[in-house]
Amino acid sequence: MSLAQIVTVLIGPDPAPRLDKALARDVPEAAALSRSRLARLIAAGAVTVNGAVVTDGKARVAEGDRVEITVETAVEIRTRAEDIPLDIRHEDDDLIVINKPVGMVVHPAPGTPGGTLVNALLHHFGGRLSGVGGEKRPGIVHRIDKDTSGLLVVAKSDRAHHGLAEQFADHSVERLYQALCHGVPDAADPRLRGIRGVSFEPGGALKITTQLARHKTDRQRQAVLFQGGRHAVTRVRVTEAFGVAALVDCRLETGRTHQIRVHMAHVGHGLIGDQTYGGRRRIGAKAVGEVLAEKLNGFPRQALHAASLGFVHPVSGETLRFQAPMPSDMSELLDDLRGASL
Repeated sequence: MSLAQIVTVLIGPDPAPRLDKALARDVPEAAALSRSRLARLIAAGAVTVNGAVVTDGKARVAEGDRVEITVETAVEIRTRAEDIPLDIRHEDDDLIVINKPVGMVVHPAPGTPGGTLVNALLHHFGGRLSGVGGEKRPGIVHRIDKDTSGLLVVAKSDRAHHGLAEQFADHSVERLYQALCHGVPDAADPRLRGIRGVSFEPGGALKITTQLARHKTDRQRQAVLFQGGRHAVTRVRVTEAFGVAALVDCRLETGRTHQIRVHMAHVGHGLIGDQTYGGRRRIGAKAVGEVLAEKLNGFPRQALHAASLGFVHPVSGETLRFQAPMPSDMSELLDDLRGASL
């Protein structure tokens, strides 16, 4: 028989007219119930108002209404724990920051049931997890593609999950990626200035503003749109130029699936090694020599690394920032480009 706790809420003065919004304001912070969790509990019949079960989040409430929420004890999930080494940059009772290696999938899926970051975290935590969304699991608030390396933060508690999710939703998390792209984005390039969604900010930073949505025919890809889809903004600054390629810093204002990869392809500067969005673009041997051209054209993944991550700790309120060095495959390719440009 499952255990449960009852969270009692008295609706305060001037509440929102809807139950879900009123609860989001008045539920005790210690209950660690996010808006999405509250919505699920209402729909599941776990919420009563003045003794009557209410399953509609839009139901009206008033000041002084007594709301009781039945919260089931967090249950163990079936995903197996696996002893996989992790590069941990920070850990406390509420969250953990990981430098994810190339090739690791973040979350189990039908085609990848094991070997993921979640499998590794379950082993690392050894059962020392609070309930996240009603399950004892790591709270994945953002993801990094399998073949992209770098930093991501994972919640260990419901209160951290809720706080981090809000920061990602309001775009206050600082995320900087390093990438190697084809060609050199240049503010003086008339071709670039003529592309829809492109603008330049003071200092020559390239701003790409579009909508993104799943591709109509290829469900594994994202596509640039200007109507529909989800708003997406990427800022790009060249840090080193090599003629045929450039090292760029990409700052995410939003964090959509494949955002940097599809935005860079949209402006004609797709990432080196990107098999999904890079097309058949190749660098000629005449430009850099046969050996380097072979390395650039044969790079086995998108040359993209989540190098910097900053956010406010959702419990302590402390501002945290982390950096992770570029992985060896990218740094070696960068050194080769530097050597060829001397």
